[in-house]
Amino acid sequence: MVAFSGGVDSSLLLRAAVEALGPQDVVAAICAGPLTPPWELEQARSLAAGLGVELLVLDAGELADPDIAANGPQRCYHCKRRRLSLLTGLARERGMKAVAEGSQLDDRSDYRPGSRAVAELGALSPLMAAGLDKAGVRRLSQALGLTTASAPSSACLATRIPTGIPLSREALARVGRAEQGLRGLAPGRLRVRDHFPLARIEAEKEQLTALVTEPLRPKVLAAVKQAGYSRVCLDLEGYSASGLDHLPGK
Repeated sequence: MVAFSGGVDSSLLLRAAVEALGPQDVVAAICAGPLTPPWELEQARSLAAGLGVELLVLDAGELADPDIAANGPQRCYHCKRRRLSLLTGLARERGMKAVAEGSQLDDRSDYRPGSRAVAELGALSPLMAAGLDKAGVRRLSQALGLTTASAPSSACLATRIPTGIPLSREALARVGRAEQGLRGLAPGRLRVRDHFPLARIEAEKEQLTALVTEPLRPKVLAAVKQAGYSRVCLDLEGYSASGLDHLPGK
């Protein structure tokens, strides 16, 4: 069973599993609850179908776990453990031998509390075991013709909420709607950081000027305000994987 998000790493992992075992012996599983961006589920369905792999769409009920809903510094650990526990149980019920997930070498140098849950539950990390970093994952994905080879890195919607601010379905849905509306306007990595009623947009630095000038500026405002925000600002520092780290509540 492959823990699948439809992103760069797990897509290569799923393709490798199919190459090694055949699609009949591989199942992909995505946890598609309120923390999962809606476009990830669409991508996952398309990629799994293209590989002829069964896709299980699950709701791990993350917000029912107070350790996740509180959105503390160890949220990712509790979320990863809850999701992998669900997948491990399902894999056991179906007689499958292992659950594999898509961590790669670069994840070791990043702040990844979820990696502890991977070790505790005995999930396999074949990309890391093979010595692949993100650049290697992208090169191999491109060689295999995967559409995800140049896709921007993604992360769950909870990363858009400042640490220490409790998660809610409303806030997660709001930020998901805002990013969905912006995805076609600005290529590359983009995040909407939730400081409701204000939305703070992070984008690639080369995109900043375009986002605040015609014809994109009114489209950006419309997309974000339609999602439920009343104020919109653009972070001049640009995209950061840890864009909430320096703010109150971290």
